[in-house]
Amino acid sequence: MASTLSTAQPAGWRELFGKEDWWAIWIGLGLLAASVLLFDNGGSMKWLAVTPAKWHTLQDLGAQLAANGPRYAALFLLWAVILGVSVSALGISLRQFLPSFGFIFAVSVVIFFLGEWDEAHHYNLEPPLVALALGIIIANTFRLPAWLESGFRVEFYIKTGIVLLGATLPFTLILWAGPVAIAQATIVSLVTFGTIFLVGKRLGLDRRLAAVLGVGGAVCGVSASIAIAGAVGARKEDAPVSISLVVLWAIIMIFALPIVARALALPTGVAGAWIGTSEFADAAGLAAAQAYGGYAGNVPGITGTPDAAVNAFTLMKVIGRDVWIGIWALVLSIVATTRWETTGINGRAGVGEIWRRFPKFVIGFLVASLVVTAISHGYSFADYKKLVEPGLVAPIKNLRTWAFIFCFFSIGLTTRLSDFTRGGAKPFYAFTAGVAVNVVLGYVLSTQVFVGFWTALGQ
Repeated sequence: MASTLSTAQPAGWRELFGKEDWWAIWIGLGLLAASVLLFDNGGSMKWLAVTPAKWHTLQDLGAQLAANGPRYAALFLLWAVILGVSVSALGISLRQFLPSFGFIFAVSVVIFFLGEWDEAHHYNLEPPLVALALGIIIANTFRLPAWLESGFRVEFYIKTGIVLLGATLPFTLILWAGPVAIAQATIVSLVTFGTIFLVGKRLGLDRRLAAVLGVGGAVCGVSASIAIAGAVGARKEDAPVSISLVVLWAIIMIFALPIVARALALPTGVAGAWIGTSEFADAAGLAAAQAYGGYAGNVPGITGTPDAAVNAFTLMKVIGRDVWIGIWALVLSIVATTRWETTGINGRAGVGEIWRRFPKFVIGFLVASLVVTAISHGYSFADYKKLVEPGLVAPIKNLRTWAFIFCFFSIGLTTRLSDFTRGGAKPFYAFTAGVAVNVVLGYVLSTQVFVGFWTALGQ
């Protein structure tokens, strides 16, 4: 008995440094801790968390690179060190990972700069979408060497990004968003999930796939699909199926929502809320909201301010819906292990299995949110935007954006065109049913039920 206990306990401790989820937490919270320390002492991580600025000509681009070259080199060194230490602990060869990550980082820099071209929004060249598309083109055109795949750590990048996302979503923001935004986001999240899950079940889909599809449509597509796949113990191919459908409909909605909203001459705040309710990816939705905001003052009949569209979208999607990632992950991990499985005492999984299945990086998301909540407590919304966001949150948001670009590019590099048809037509039908309900419900809530709130937001 003593021998058994002596080996079991260290194994539990070793998990803290032997699992991807925990390393995502250590990286995310470590970066947050460094940012908090600098912020408390009057500094900031802004120099290190560099991102491209808007540019128009190649001369502008060259000037940026010349001025910020050392900053990009330092940023690469930061990511290479923290990711290198992590993957080494996970048993991945550094000799293979570092050159592969160097390739991913270099291409990500190019993608990010392309996204900051001042004409990029006309062509929907948002960095995450460009990263995904470029990755798919490369993967389906060239035969990449096997060693290069060691850097395509899709789940690791997205888990790290989700932990950092928590730091940009303090609970005080949820309170500032007000009951209208929270109520609308809650209604949409519950109804969309229920629609996709029930239709999927009716079509004969496995409950785990139906759950992944449901949360992918109800919350933040790619991040949620990966998180829930782990929470419910889904099959390896389930997350790519959901991600493919999320990306497909996100791209369609980038074009469709602004066009329809413009035809209906919706105020910018109302349109932003509808986009936030009906889009399936943050980057795609932000692109659509920014495009519609540009119509204010330029298209006859469209009232409101350009910022109103982006602000309404942020309240609905980035704050209202994205916070549901942690809630759905917790609830569905419990449901899957206690109701859907027959492994454990009396045919049910026990508490230990629930903990094993629960996506640990969600803990990092919640802790990061609580840390920034504690720091921003006592600030007004105006002071938060003026002081806390630029000094503390913005650098973390920049690092989160880099992690998401690494992830999207890696998704593309590991995706074959056959992935879009994997699983047959039934997942498509189930997800599309959710899309239809989501768009109609979002329109009614934004233009009828809560129209006064969203219209006033644009004044």
